[in-house]
Amino acid sequence: MRYAIRHITRFDYAVPAAFARCNLRLKPILWSGQQLVDYRLRVEPGGRTAPSRAPAGLANIVRLIVEQRTSTLTIESSAELIVERPVPVPAPDDPTLRDVARLALDSRDPSPGGPAAYLYPSPHIPLDRDIADWCADDLDPDRGALDAAIALARRIQRDFDFDPAATLVDTPPAQAFARRGGVCQDFAQIMISGLRAAGLPAAYVSGYLRTLPPPGQERLVGADATHAWVLLWCGPDRGWVGVDPTNGIWMAEDHIVVAIGRDYGDIAPIDGVSLGSGAQEMHVSVDVEPLDNDG
Repeated sequence: MRYAIRHITRFDYAVPAAFARCNLRLKPILWSGQQLVDYRLRVEPGGRTAPSRAPAGLANIVRLIVEQRTSTLTIESSAELIVERPVPVPAPDDPTLRDVARLALDSRDPSPGGPAAYLYPSPHIPLDRDIADWCADDLDPDRGALDAAIALARRIQRDFDFDPAATLVDTPPAQAFARRGGVCQDFAQIMISGLRAAGLPAAYVSGYLRTLPPPGQERLVGADATHAWVLLWCGPDRGWVGVDPTNGIWMAEDHIVVAIGRDYGDIAPIDGVSLGSGAQEMHVSVDVEPLDNDG
């Protein structure tokens, strides 16, 4: 599937801001099953940009500095990608969760794509006993890794309500778990907390999900949003396998990976500071357009 993605973020300042410095993680990374064909970044009213190193995780980071006074800052990211990623299929010879935990501890891969960095609690995803106990029902150590992963994702999808009013961007996983509601970020972080409590390497993915309009209706331009899901490392042969607990599905051709990290803090699409004396509002518009004739 070929996609055109347009992600627009606009900051409106009540009083013109004199300076802004942002970290942008908007350019999709190179990852299995997807190929970046073209990428463009536009900033209005303009500014200085430079690549920056990702301190943790896998992300393309651009440092943006805007030094002119402005009432509105618009950041537009445009990408064209080809995604060819089959749906994973659990197999009888998949490693068990016990195997995965052992292989992760034995791994000598120090790269950002290795399992070691994703085994332990992270700043936004601490371990929680209630979450660990609840997730453990699907995480029998002798169960096949892929079978267990999709079972847990589907139980989260069944048992939790998608409720944007239930949480904020900094809501801890324990609070979202107690409320049994939240958004994709919350569900991903709950699942990751449970997997790590079981000794399994799990990563947080930020990206986009192709959405389909109801039958008979036109696709709404700009109505899509950023999405979050989970990667579970399933040993050196299977590698990283993606599951989407918000929808109870595998990561496949409808998922576009932008960045991978320990938690949301590693790979937030935009973060930074601005200097000004008034309030600000942020507006985000995302459009994921299939370019193939059958999309």
